[in-house]
Amino acid sequence: MHTTQLALLALLAGIVIGASISAVIVVSLRARDRARAETSLDIPDGVREVLHGMDDAAVVVDASSTVLAASAAAVPFELIEGRVLPSDELRAVARGMRNSDTTATETLRLRRGAPPAEPRLVVVRASRISPRLTLLVLRDITERERVEEMRRDFVANTSHELKTPVGAVSLLAEAIESAADDPPQVRIFAARLSAEASRLALLTSRIMNLSRLQASDELTQQDVSVDEVVASALDAHAIQADSAGVEVVRGGARGVYVRGDAQVLSEAVGNLIANAIAYSPRGSSVGIGVKAADGIVEIAVTDRGIGIAEGDQDRVFERFYRADPARARRTGGSGLGLSIVKHAVQRHGGEVRLWSRPGRGSTFTIRLPQIEAPAADSSPKRSRRKKRSTAGATARPLSTNGDPA
Repeated sequence: MHTTQLALLALLAGIVIGASISAVIVVSLRARDRARAETSLDIPDGVREVLHGMDDAAVVVDASSTVLAASAAAVPFELIEGRVLPSDELRAVARGMRNSDTTATETLRLRRGAPPAEPRLVVVRASRISPRLTLLVLRDITERERVEEMRRDFVANTSHELKTPVGAVSLLAEAIESAADDPPQVRIFAARLSAEASRLALLTSRIMNLSRLQASDELTQQDVSVDEVVASALDAHAIQADSAGVEVVRGGARGVYVRGDAQVLSEAVGNLIANAIAYSPRGSSVGIGVKAADGIVEIAVTDRGIGIAEGDQDRVFERFYRADPARARRTGGSGLGLSIVKHAVQRHGGEVRLWSRPGRGSTFTIRLPQIEAPAADSSPKRSRRKKRSTAGATARPLSTNGDPA
């Protein structure tokens, strides 16, 4: 073999060997980069900026479900950087995305804020950023679902409930016309017509109030004195208590404050007081107790009335539901008072609890987040309480289980 041929053969072998070595190096580098990508926890550029600009709650989590980046809206759901996802359902959604290239959507109930805040209905959308990083976007649809439910129920409920007073007004008007020559009978029919008209007006007003509470519009938020809320509710129902022969007793803590709408809260407490008076026997007492502990304010309204059967307790907060329809007709109840209470308290980030035993009475407890008293009003206001002879001259503390402390 000639020298030239040997040189060419050696050159060709060198090229082949060099190309092979280069290929091995390239494959190794790509494998290293792929391994780094699979194990890297570095968040891609721009992701944090996008999160901070989002109105919805959004977080980036790693394989251990630890939050690496979060939007400002995620904080109320306790989705905080450096912490593990607080919900088992959220962790399950994040785990399910690690081996999938598609997005996943789940509807969950998550608590927003500290207890006693009600769980919120949230749509969670999960997307994979890398093998070890997952993006979770949470959209709160509680208000939207509440409005949709209100629309679905409104026609069915109101058409049924308005039928009775409207029919009664029509019949009484015909009766008055037929008895035009009998003045005493006309006066009787006119009185009944006035009562049915008042019932219709009350029902319409409560339907409007409930619709306003169920709407997505935000309530007025300000520092509200619980003393003033209770005093306003007691003033509004003093005449009812006097007519029913029921003593109303105020007890418990003073100088407590919450955040919200004073008028809405006064109406909620007033509805509980009105129910307690209506279902209490003459000569009995109704207690209103206020307690503040562990950042929660409890306003308990206790009666010694007929009580509520255990089977009805889960339904008393439904619209137009009456545990005792016959008694509700006698007392003029609309079946909306407790529903208004429930929605009013929920809009303030709280909850309503019920304790009741047939024959022993009932206790409805409103629980709301407490706030610090304003500096200018840190002392309790007692002057108004001395003017309330109809609300009871003696104040005694009440426990939240329905028994005097």
